[in-house]
Amino acid sequence: MRYPKIRKAIFLHRPNRFIAHVLLDGKNETVHVKNTGRCKELLVPDATVYLEESDNPVRKTKYDLIAVEKIVNAQELLLINMDSQAPNKVAAEWIRENKTYFPKLTLLKPEFTLGDSRFDFYAEYEDNDGLHHKSLIEVKGCTLGKDGVALFPDAPTLRGLKHVRELTALRKSGEYECMILIIVQMKGCKFFTPNRETHADFADALKEAKASGVKIIAVECEVTPDTLLAKDEIEVKL
Repeated sequence: MRYPKIRKAIFLHRPNRFIAHVLLDGKNETVHVKNTGRCKELLVPDATVYLEESDNPVRKTKYDLIAVEKIVNAQELLLINMDSQAPNKVAAEWIRENKTYFPKLTLLKPEFTLGDSRFDFYAEYEDNDGLHHKSLIEVKGCTLGKDGVALFPDAPTLRGLKHVRELTALRKSGEYECMILIIVQMKGCKFFTPNRETHADFADALKEAKASGVKIIAVECEVTPDTLLAKDEIEVKL
C-alpha cells in the first residue's frame, strides 16, 4: 500500500490515545494518531515521525501520524509503520498474491459477518487439485519488537482473544479453514511470538488455535515513509 502525501516531523508528546503534538516545519501541530495502542516504546520525545496529509478540509486535524523511527542501537534506525488501518490493506494484497495458501483465489470479502461475529476476511479458493475451500482470516498488526523479536499484543486484548477463540471453535467444526495473519509492521525480526508477559491468555489461546488446525502466519513488511509492503514470512514460536 502507498500513502500519497507524507510529511516528516518531530514527535513532542501525546496527551491522549487519539492525538499527538509534533514539530512540523518549526511549528507545533496537533495530529491524529492512527493507533490507539500504548506505543510507549515508539512515541518518545524527539523521535522522527511521518505524517499523512489529509485532503478533508473539515477535519479537526490536518495530519495522521503513521510511522516512526526507532533507535535500535547507536548505529541503526528502524522505521516502523504504526497505522492500525494499514495491516488489513496489506493483508488483502498479500492474500491476493499468495499462491501457497490461496492457489486460485475466487472470492475475497472483507468485514465478513458470521452469526454474532465479524472477521477481517472471508476467502474462497480452489487448490491445485480443483477442490473448493472456504477460509476465515483474522488480521493483527504488530508494531512491538524487542531484541529482534516481533511481539503481539503490546497491551491486553480481549477483542483479540475473542477472535482467536472463535476461529478455534469454527476450525474444530470442520466447515472452514481458519488463519490468523500477523502483519509485522517493520522489517528485520527473527521470529514472531505472542507477548505472554502482557497477555498470557492470548498466548495460550494461540497455542490452542494452532493445535486445532488454525494457521498462524507472520509476515514482515518493508517500510518506507510512504509505503508498507508485505515481504517474507517469519517463523512463529508459540
